[in-house]
Amino acid sequence: MAMAVRFGTDGIRGTAYETITVDLAYRLGRAVGTVFNAPVFVGYDTRESSPVLTSAVLAGITSVGGHATNLGVFTTPGVAVIAQRRGGVGIVVSASHNPYYDNGLKVLGLGGTKLDFATEEAVTEALNAAPSPLTDDFPEVAIDRQAQHDYAQHLRAIVPTDLSALTIVLDCANGASSSVAHELFEATGARVITLHDQPTGRNINEACGSTHPDDLVAAVVAHGADLGLAFDGDADRLIAVDANGTIRDGDDLMVLFALDSAAIRDSGVVVTSMSNLGLRRALHQRGIELVETDVGDRHVLMALEERGWSFGGEQSGHLIFRNLSPTGDGLLTGLRLAELVARRGPLATLADEAWQRVPQALINVPHEDYEDSGVRSLFAALQREHELNDDDVRLLIRPSGTEPVVRIMVEASNGTFVDDFVIALGRHFSV
Repeated sequence: MAMAVRFGTDGIRGTAYETITVDLAYRLGRAVGTVFNAPVFVGYDTRESSPVLTSAVLAGITSVGGHATNLGVFTTPGVAVIAQRRGGVGIVVSASHNPYYDNGLKVLGLGGTKLDFATEEAVTEALNAAPSPLTDDFPEVAIDRQAQHDYAQHLRAIVPTDLSALTIVLDCANGASSSVAHELFEATGARVITLHDQPTGRNINEACGSTHPDDLVAAVVAHGADLGLAFDGDADRLIAVDANGTIRDGDDLMVLFALDSAAIRDSGVVVTSMSNLGLRRALHQRGIELVETDVGDRHVLMALEERGWSFGGEQSGHLIFRNLSPTGDGLLTGLRLAELVARRGPLATLADEAWQRVPQALINVPHEDYEDSGVRSLFAALQREHELNDDDVRLLIRPSGTEPVVRIMVEASNGTFVDDFVIALGRHFSV
Protein backbone atom coordinates (compact mmCIF):
# COMPACT_ATOMS: atom_id res chain seq x y z
CA MET A 1 0.00 0.00 0.00
CA ALA A 2 1.48 3.36 -1.04
CA MET A 3 2.05 5.93 1.70
CA ALA A 4 -0.67 8.62 1.90
CA VAL A 5 0.33 11.82 0.11
CA ARG A 6 -0.51 15.42 1.02
CA PHE A 7 -0.14 18.53 -1.09
CA GLY A 8 2.25 21.22 0.14
CA THR A 9 2.05 24.95 -0.52
CA ASP A 10 2.80 24.40 -4.21
CA GLY A 11 1.74 20.86 -5.08
CA ILE A 12 3.80 17.80 -4.18
CA ARG A 13 7.56 18.17 -4.30
CA GLY A 14 10.58 16.05 -3.43
CA THR A 15 13.45 14.00 -4.78
CA ALA A 16 12.71 12.50 -8.20
CA TYR A 17 12.14 8.74 -8.18
CA GLU A 18 12.24 8.70 -4.37
CA THR A 19 9.42 10.99 -3.25
CA ILE A 20 8.15 11.90 -6.71
CA THR A 21 7.89 8.43 -8.20
CA VAL A 22 6.47 7.05 -11.43
CA ASP A 23 3.82 5.34 -9.32
CA LEU A 24 2.82 8.65 -7.72
CA ALA A 25 2.72 10.44 -11.07
CA TYR A 26 0.46 7.77 -12.57
CA ARG A 27 -1.89 7.84 -9.58
CA LEU A 28 -2.06 11.64 -9.71
CA GLY A 29 -3.05 11.42 -13.36
CA ARG A 30 -5.81 8.97 -12.45
CA ALA A 31 -6.97 11.23 -9.63
CA VAL A 32 -7.21 14.33 -11.82
CA GLY A 33 -8.92 12.35 -14.58
CA THR A 34 -11.42 11.08 -12.00
CA VAL A 35 -12.17 14.36 -10.18
CA PHE A 36 -12.47 16.60 -13.24
CA ASN A 37 -14.77 16.03 -16.17
CA ALA A 38 -12.59 18.15 -18.45
CA PRO A 39 -9.60 17.84 -20.76
CA VAL A 40 -6.24 17.79 -18.96
CA PHE A 41 -3.23 19.70 -20.33
CA VAL A 42 0.14 18.44 -19.09
CA GLY A 43 3.40 20.38 -19.31
CA TYR A 44 6.81 19.82 -17.79
CA ASP A 45 10.13 21.53 -17.16
CA THR A 46 13.61 20.55 -18.35
CA ARG A 47 14.72 18.16 -15.57
CA GLU A 48 15.96 14.79 -16.77
CA SER A 49 13.20 13.09 -14.76
CA SER A 50 10.35 15.18 -16.16
CA PRO A 51 9.59 13.30 -19.43
CA VAL A 52 9.36 9.93 -17.66
CA LEU A 53 7.10 11.29 -14.91
CA THR A 54 4.97 13.08 -17.52
CA SER A 55 4.45 9.82 -19.44
CA ALA A 56 3.13 8.30 -16.22
CA VAL A 57 0.80 11.23 -15.59
CA LEU A 58 -0.60 11.03 -19.13
CA ALA A 59 -1.12 7.27 -18.81
CA GLY A 60 -2.93 7.74 -15.52
CA ILE A 61 -5.33 10.26 -17.06
CA THR A 62 -6.17 8.08 -20.04
CA SER A 63 -6.55 4.96 -17.86
CA VAL A 64 -9.77 6.42 -16.41
CA GLY A 65 -11.05 7.63 -19.77
CA GLY A 66 -9.76 11.19 -19.46
CA HIS A 67 -8.63 13.30 -22.41
CA ALA A 68 -4.95 14.21 -22.01
CA THR A 69 -2.86 16.63 -24.07
CA ASN A 70 0.94 16.58 -23.88
CA LEU A 71 2.22 20.17 -24.08
CA GLY A 72 5.88 19.16 -23.86
CA VAL A 73 8.33 21.54 -22.15
CA PHE A 74 6.09 24.35 -20.96
CA THR A 75 6.08 27.01 -18.28
CA THR A 76 3.66 26.62 -15.38
CA PRO A 77 1.78 29.84 -16.25
CA GLY A 78 1.74 28.74 -19.88
CA VAL A 79 -0.08 25.54 -18.90
CA ALA A 80 -2.53 27.69 -16.93
CA VAL A 81 -3.18 29.89 -19.97
CA ILE A 82 -3.76 26.90 -22.28
CA ALA A 83 -6.12 25.35 -19.71
CA GLN A 84 -7.99 28.66 -19.49
CA ARG A 85 -8.22 29.18 -23.26
CA ARG A 86 -9.19 25.59 -24.05
CA GLY A 87 -11.55 25.00 -21.14
CA GLY A 88 -9.67 22.39 -19.13
CA VAL A 89 -7.40 21.73 -16.17
CA GLY A 90 -3.65 21.45 -15.98
CA ILE A 91 -0.90 19.33 -14.48
CA VAL A 92 2.69 20.60 -14.36
CA VAL A 93 5.66 18.31 -13.71
CA SER A 94 8.18 20.70 -12.18
CA ALA A 95 10.02 21.59 -8.99
CA SER A 96 10.21 25.27 -9.91
CA HIS A 97 13.43 26.77 -8.48
CA ASN A 98 14.68 23.55 -6.85
CA PRO A 99 17.78 21.64 -8.12
CA TYR A 100 17.50 19.17 -11.02
CA TYR A 101 17.36 16.07 -8.82
CA ASP A 102 14.07 17.24 -7.30
CA ASN A 103 10.76 17.23 -9.10
CA GLY A 104 7.14 18.01 -8.36
CA LEU A 105 3.53 17.60 -9.41
CA LYS A 106 1.26 20.62 -9.52
CA VAL A 107 -2.45 20.59 -10.35
CA LEU A 108 -4.27 23.58 -11.83
CA GLY A 109 -8.05 23.71 -11.61
CA LEU A 110 -10.63 24.54 -14.25
CA GLY A 111 -9.50 27.57 -16.23
CA GLY A 112 -5.91 27.19 -15.04
CA THR A 113 -6.58 28.55 -11.55
CA LYS A 114 -5.02 27.45 -8.27
CA LEU A 115 -7.00 24.65 -6.62
CA ASP A 116 -9.31 25.66 -3.81
CA PHE A 117 -8.90 23.64 -0.63
CA ALA A 118 -12.02 21.50 -1.17
CA THR A 119 -10.95 20.48 -4.68
CA GLU A 120 -7.41 19.83 -3.51
CA GLU A 121 -8.79 17.53 -0.83
CA ALA A 122 -10.89 15.67 -3.42
CA VAL A 123 -7.80 15.18 -5.62
CA THR A 124 -5.79 14.06 -2.59
CA GLU A 125 -8.39 11.44 -1.63
CA ALA A 126 -8.62 10.15 -5.20
CA LEU A 127 -4.82 10.03 -5.43
CA ASN A 128 -4.44 8.01 -2.25
CA ALA A 129 -7.21 5.63 -3.34
CA ALA A 130 -5.85 5.12 -6.86
CA PRO A 131 -4.23 1.79 -7.79
CA SER A 132 -0.63 1.58 -8.91
CA PRO A 133 0.14 1.03 -12.62
CA LEU A 134 0.53 -2.51 -13.89
CA THR A 135 3.55 -1.44 -15.95
CA ASP A 136 6.05 1.39 -16.12
CA ASP A 137 6.33 1.10 -19.89
CA PHE A 138 3.93 3.85 -20.92
CA PRO A 139 3.14 4.79 -24.53
CA GLU A 140 4.55 7.99 -25.98
CA VAL A 141 2.04 10.80 -26.47
CA ALA A 142 2.65 13.28 -29.29
CA ILE A 143 3.33 16.85 -28.22
CA ASP A 144 0.87 19.59 -29.21
CA ARG A 145 3.31 21.99 -30.87
CA GLN A 146 0.64 24.62 -31.54
CA ALA A 147 0.17 25.30 -27.84
CA GLN A 148 3.53 27.06 -27.38
CA HIS A 149 2.72 29.38 -30.27
CA ASP A 150 -0.75 30.08 -28.85
CA TYR A 151 0.74 30.96 -25.46
CA ALA A 152 3.33 33.34 -26.96
CA GLN A 153 0.67 35.01 -29.09
CA HIS A 154 -1.51 35.42 -26.00
CA LEU A 155 1.29 37.25 -24.16
CA ARG A 156 2.06 39.52 -27.10
CA ALA A 157 -1.63 40.41 -27.38
CA ILE A 158 -1.60 41.52 -23.72
CA VAL A 159 1.60 43.58 -24.11
CA PRO A 160 1.80 44.62 -27.79
CA THR A 161 4.27 47.44 -27.10
CA ASP A 162 7.22 48.25 -29.37
CA LEU A 163 10.36 47.73 -27.27
CA SER A 164 12.87 48.45 -30.05
CA ALA A 165 14.52 51.16 -27.94
CA LEU A 166 15.62 48.61 -25.33
CA THR A 167 18.42 46.09 -24.93
CA ILE A 168 17.23 43.27 -22.69
CA VAL A 169 19.19 40.36 -21.23
CA LEU A 170 17.20 37.23 -20.38
CA ASP A 171 18.28 34.47 -17.97
CA CYS A 172 16.12 31.41 -18.61
CA ALA A 173 17.56 29.31 -15.74
CA ASN A 174 18.01 26.46 -18.26
CA GLY A 175 14.35 25.86 -17.53
CA ALA A 176 10.96 25.88 -19.17
CA SER A 177 11.26 29.43 -20.55
CA SER A 178 14.33 28.41 -22.61
CA SER A 179 12.15 27.41 -25.56
CA VAL A 180 10.00 30.55 -25.68
CA ALA A 181 11.56 33.59 -23.99
CA HIS A 182 14.06 34.74 -26.65
CA GLU A 183 11.57 34.57 -29.52
CA LEU A 184 8.88 36.25 -27.42
CA PHE A 185 11.00 39.27 -26.49
CA GLU A 186 12.68 39.52 -29.88
CA ALA A 187 9.20 39.87 -31.41
CA THR A 188 8.82 43.14 -29.47
CA GLY A 189 11.67 44.69 -31.48
CA ALA A 190 14.05 44.69 -28.52
CA ARG A 191 17.69 43.71 -28.87
CA VAL A 192 17.77 40.47 -26.88
CA ILE A 193 20.72 38.66 -25.30
CA THR A 194 19.88 35.30 -23.74
CA LEU A 195 21.73 33.41 -21.00
CA HIS A 196 21.25 29.88 -19.66
CA ASP A 197 18.80 28.68 -22.31
CA GLN A 198 20.56 25.39 -23.13
CA PRO A 199 19.04 22.82 -20.76
CA THR A 200 20.83 19.49 -20.35
CA GLY A 201 18.42 17.91 -17.86
CA ARG A 202 20.80 18.59 -14.99
CA ASN A 203 21.57 22.32 -15.20
CA ILE A 204 18.15 23.80 -14.42
CA ASN A 205 18.55 26.58 -11.81
CA GLU A 206 22.25 25.72 -11.47
CA ALA A 207 24.01 29.00 -10.60
CA CYS A 208 21.50 30.84 -12.77
CA GLY A 209 17.95 32.14 -12.95
CA SER A 210 15.96 34.14 -10.44
CA THR A 211 17.61 32.52 -7.40
CA HIS A 212 21.19 33.05 -8.71
CA PRO A 213 21.23 36.24 -10.82
CA ASP A 214 24.99 36.96 -10.66
CA ASP A 215 25.57 36.07 -14.32
CA LEU A 216 22.65 38.27 -15.32
CA VAL A 217 24.03 41.22 -13.36
CA ALA A 218 27.41 40.83 -15.08
CA ALA A 219 25.83 40.52 -18.54
CA VAL A 220 23.60 43.58 -18.12
CA VAL A 221 26.60 45.70 -17.18
CA ALA A 222 28.88 44.19 -19.87
CA HIS A 223 26.35 44.76 -22.67
CA GLY A 224 25.19 48.16 -21.43
CA ALA A 225 21.67 46.73 -21.39
CA ASP A 226 18.61 48.62 -20.19
CA LEU A 227 17.15 45.69 -18.33
CA GLY A 228 17.85 42.14 -17.18
CA LEU A 229 15.12 39.58 -16.54
CA ALA A 230 15.71 36.32 -14.65
CA PHE A 231 13.14 33.52 -14.56
CA ASP A 232 13.06 30.41 -12.40
CA GLY A 233 12.81 26.81 -13.61
CA ASP A 234 9.10 26.91 -14.43
CA ALA A 235 9.01 30.69 -15.18
CA ASP A 236 6.26 31.69 -12.79
CA ARG A 237 8.50 34.23 -11.06
CA LEU A 238 10.73 37.07 -12.17
CA ILE A 239 13.67 38.93 -10.68
CA ALA A 240 14.92 41.99 -12.59
CA VAL A 241 18.27 43.76 -12.87
CA ASP A 242 18.49 47.48 -13.68
CA ALA A 243 21.03 49.10 -16.00
CA ASN A 244 23.37 49.74 -13.07
CA GLY A 245 23.48 46.04 -12.22
CA THR A 246 21.25 46.35 -9.14
CA ILE A 247 18.93 43.44 -8.46
CA ARG A 248 15.25 44.41 -8.24
CA ASP A 249 13.03 41.84 -6.56
CA GLY A 250 9.27 41.40 -6.37
CA ASP A 251 8.89 44.18 -3.81
CA ASP A 252 10.51 46.69 -6.17
CA LEU A 253 8.27 45.59 -9.01
CA MET A 254 5.09 45.60 -6.93
CA VAL A 255 5.69 49.19 -5.83
CA LEU A 256 6.32 50.31 -9.42
CA PHE A 257 3.29 48.54 -10.88
CA ALA A 258 1.06 49.75 -8.04
CA LEU A 259 2.10 53.37 -8.49
CA ASP A 260 1.79 53.16 -12.28
CA SER A 261 -1.76 51.79 -12.36
CA ALA A 262 -4.81 53.90 -11.57
CA ALA A 263 -6.87 50.69 -11.43
CA ILE A 264 -4.73 49.38 -8.58
CA ARG A 265 -5.02 52.63 -6.65
CA ASP A 266 -8.79 52.34 -6.84
CA SER A 267 -8.57 49.00 -5.03
CA GLY A 268 -5.45 47.72 -3.29
CA VAL A 269 -2.46 45.40 -3.37
CA VAL A 270 -2.06 41.97 -1.75
CA VAL A 271 1.40 41.12 -0.41
CA THR A 272 2.75 38.38 1.83
CA SER A 273 4.36 38.57 5.25
CA MET A 274 7.81 38.54 3.58
CA SER A 275 7.37 41.90 1.82
CA ASN A 276 9.62 44.67 3.05
CA LEU A 277 8.45 47.29 5.53
CA GLY A 278 9.57 49.95 3.04
CA LEU A 279 7.01 48.69 0.51
CA ARG A 280 4.25 48.99 3.10
CA ARG A 281 5.26 52.54 3.93
CA ALA A 282 5.50 53.58 0.26
CA LEU A 283 2.03 52.29 -0.60
CA HIS A 284 0.52 53.70 2.59
CA GLN A 285 1.95 57.14 1.84
CA ARG A 286 0.22 57.07 -1.56
CA GLY A 287 -3.10 56.01 -0.04
CA ILE A 288 -2.99 52.52 -1.53
CA GLU A 289 -4.67 49.90 0.62
CA LEU A 290 -2.58 46.83 1.40
CA VAL A 291 -3.58 43.37 2.64
CA GLU A 292 -1.05 40.83 3.94
CA THR A 293 -1.35 37.05 3.55
CA ASP A 294 0.77 34.04 4.44
CA VAL A 295 3.61 33.20 2.05
CA GLY A 296 2.51 31.44 -1.13
CA ASP A 297 1.04 32.68 -4.37
CA ARG A 298 -2.14 30.70 -3.76
CA HIS A 299 -2.80 32.78 -0.64
CA VAL A 300 -2.23 35.95 -2.68
CA LEU A 301 -4.62 34.82 -5.41
CA MET A 302 -7.31 33.82 -2.91
CA ALA A 303 -7.11 37.23 -1.24
CA LEU A 304 -7.37 38.98 -4.62
CA GLU A 305 -10.44 36.95 -5.53
CA GLU A 306 -12.09 37.57 -2.16
CA ARG A 307 -11.72 41.34 -2.58
CA GLY A 308 -12.15 41.59 -6.33
CA TRP A 309 -8.71 43.22 -6.61
CA SER A 310 -6.43 42.87 -9.62
CA PHE A 311 -2.83 42.86 -8.37
CA GLY A 312 -0.60 41.30 -5.75
CA GLY A 313 2.53 39.26 -5.33
CA GLU A 314 5.54 38.09 -3.40
CA GLN A 315 9.02 39.39 -2.79
CA SER A 316 10.35 36.26 -4.54
CA GLY A 317 9.00 37.56 -7.84
CA HIS A 318 5.62 35.82 -8.08
CA LEU A 319 3.44 38.68 -9.33
CA ILE A 320 -0.21 38.13 -10.19
CA PHE A 321 -2.13 40.33 -12.59
CA ARG A 322 -5.48 38.70 -11.90
CA ASN A 323 -7.29 40.45 -14.75
CA LEU A 324 -4.66 39.26 -17.26
CA SER A 325 -3.61 35.76 -16.19
CA PRO A 326 -4.98 32.95 -14.00
CA THR A 327 -1.66 32.69 -12.13
CA GLY A 328 1.69 34.42 -11.67
CA ASP A 329 3.66 34.55 -14.93
CA GLY A 330 7.32 35.60 -15.10
CA LEU A 331 7.24 36.19 -18.85
CA LEU A 332 4.15 38.39 -18.60
CA THR A 333 5.69 40.31 -15.70
CA GLY A 334 8.90 40.78 -17.71
CA LEU A 335 7.02 42.12 -20.72
CA ARG A 336 5.03 44.52 -18.56
CA LEU A 337 8.17 45.72 -16.79
CA ALA A 338 9.97 46.27 -20.10
CA GLU A 339 6.96 48.25 -21.34
CA LEU A 340 7.08 50.36 -18.17
CA VAL A 341 10.79 51.09 -18.65
CA ALA A 342 10.30 51.95 -22.34
CA ARG A 343 7.48 54.34 -21.44
CA ARG A 344 8.75 55.95 -18.24
CA GLY A 345 12.53 55.65 -18.15
CA PRO A 346 15.32 53.68 -16.43
CA LEU A 347 14.33 51.05 -13.87
CA ALA A 348 16.95 52.28 -11.39
CA THR A 349 15.54 55.81 -11.38
CA LEU A 350 11.94 54.64 -11.14
CA ALA A 351 12.64 52.29 -8.23
CA ASP A 352 14.89 54.66 -6.28
CA GLU A 353 12.34 57.46 -6.52
CA ALA A 354 9.39 55.23 -5.64
CA TRP A 355 10.49 53.76 -2.32
CA GLN A 356 13.24 53.05 0.16
CA ARG A 357 13.95 49.48 1.25
CA VAL A 358 14.33 48.79 4.96
CA PRO A 359 17.34 46.57 5.85
CA GLN A 360 16.19 42.95 5.79
CA ALA A 361 17.88 39.55 5.99
CA LEU A 362 16.67 36.01 5.34
CA ILE A 363 18.41 33.01 6.88
CA ASN A 364 17.58 29.38 6.11
CA VAL A 365 18.16 26.89 8.94
CA PRO A 366 17.84 23.12 8.36
CA HIS A 367 14.78 21.65 10.08
CA GLU A 368 16.85 19.34 12.24
CA ASP A 369 18.96 22.21 13.62
CA TYR A 370 16.15 24.63 14.38
CA GLU A 371 14.84 25.40 17.86
CA ASP A 372 12.41 28.26 18.33
CA SER A 373 13.21 29.50 21.81
CA GLY A 374 16.84 30.24 21.03
CA VAL A 375 15.97 32.43 18.04
CA ARG A 376 13.38 34.45 19.91
CA SER A 377 15.66 34.88 22.91
CA LEU A 378 18.46 36.19 20.69
CA PHE A 379 16.05 38.57 19.00
CA ALA A 380 14.64 39.92 22.28
CA ALA A 381 18.08 40.40 23.80
CA LEU A 382 19.37 42.34 20.79
CA GLN A 383 16.20 44.42 20.64
CA ARG A 384 16.76 45.50 24.27
CA GLU A 385 20.43 46.17 23.58
CA HIS A 386 19.61 48.42 20.61
CA GLU A 387 16.67 50.01 22.47
CA LEU A 388 14.27 49.43 19.59
CA ASN A 389 10.48 49.52 19.89
CA ASP A 390 8.35 46.73 18.46
CA ASP A 391 7.32 49.05 15.61
CA ASP A 392 10.96 49.40 14.55
CA VAL A 393 11.77 45.71 14.07
CA ARG A 394 10.12 42.59 12.71
CA LEU A 395 10.93 38.88 13.07
CA LEU A 396 9.20 36.27 10.92
CA ILE A 397 9.79 32.53 11.34
CA ARG A 398 8.16 29.98 9.06
CA PRO A 399 8.85 26.50 7.74
CA SER A 400 9.47 26.45 4.00
CA GLY A 401 6.73 24.83 1.97
CA THR A 402 9.18 23.70 -0.72
CA GLU A 403 12.47 22.88 1.04
CA PRO A 404 13.46 21.13 4.33
CA VAL A 405 14.41 24.40 6.06
CA VAL A 406 13.00 26.97 8.45
CA ARG A 407 13.14 30.49 7.02
CA ILE A 408 13.98 33.27 9.47
CA MET A 409 13.42 36.84 8.28
CA VAL A 410 14.45 39.90 10.24
CA GLU A 411 14.11 43.56 9.27
CA ALA A 412 14.60 46.87 11.01
CA SER A 413 15.06 50.52 10.20
CA ASN A 414 18.38 50.15 12.03
CA GLY A 415 20.64 48.16 9.70
CA THR A 416 23.17 47.51 12.48
CA PHE A 417 20.52 45.56 14.39
CA VAL A 418 19.91 43.34 11.34
CA ASP A 419 23.65 42.71 10.90
CA ASP A 420 24.10 41.89 14.60
CA PHE A 421 21.15 39.50 14.58
CA VAL A 422 22.44 37.64 11.52
CA ILE A 423 25.89 37.28 13.11
CA ALA A 424 24.40 36.05 16.38
CA LEU A 425 22.14 33.62 14.54
CA GLY A 426 25.08 32.30 12.53
CA ARG A 427 26.98 31.56 15.74
CA HIS A 428 23.92 29.94 17.30
CA PHE A 429 23.21 27.57 14.40
CA SER A 430 26.65 27.47 12.75
CA VAL A 431 25.12 28.58 9.42
